[in-house]
Amino acid sequence: MALTRRSLPLRPLPLRTVALPAALAATLVLAACGTGSEDGRDMPGMGGMTASTPATSGTQGAAGTPAAGTPAAGAKTAADIAFATDGIPHHAQAVEMANMALAQATDAKVKAVALKIKAAQGPEITQMTGWLKGWGAPVPATAGGHEMSGMGGKAEGMASAQEMTDLRRATGAAFDRMWLRSMVRHHEGAVAMARTELKMGTNPEARKLAQAIIDGQSAEIAEMKSILDGIPG
Repeated sequence: MALTRRSLPLRPLPLRTVALPAALAATLVLAACGTGSEDGRDMPGMGGMTASTPATSGTQGAAGTPAAGTPAAGAKTAADIAFATDGIPHHAQAVEMANMALAQATDAKVKAVALKIKAAQGPEITQMTGWLKGWGAPVPATAGGHEMSGMGGKAEGMASAQEMTDLRRATGAAFDRMWLRSMVRHHEGAVAMARTELKMGTNPEARKLAQAIIDGQSAEIAEMKSILDGIPG
């Protein structure tokens, strides 16, 4: 007797059997559409994230350390190095005092002078920092110091820790008078340091800054003395 083959019904494939090729295909499509690159362009499947994002350079360094500037061109002497080494903490204290005046002074003229001091001396700190790094010399910290190593411990016009504390505690016209007197002494010290640089230093950029300090801070000394004469008490 002849055997007959019965037709078997077709059954759908399990979902997991179909899903695997689909996932593989999707992976291949993603790999074809986007490839990472060493220059930091979009990586595949990361929604526009990059392989690497270059850090942006800022002007502020680590805590208590000024940001780096551009190295100075030309030869230098020990006097040039001392000028920058002592100038950084000296300027840093002036900026600190300027910030005090901007927050505490009651006389608008005092605030105006403080703003000029901060605007001028902040970039000069960065400039001198670049010189020292380019010369392979240590960069002094700018936080909490009231003495300068290059002058036998004598701080040229800088306020002592106690004087800075007294300034922070002062208010009203008493603060204005105290601040002006302290900053006049501070500027006189900076001018003396700059004159030493012109006498003993050789680096053209350092000497140029020294002359700018003499000119600018001498004018500010005269201005602050005039303001002080107008404050009662």
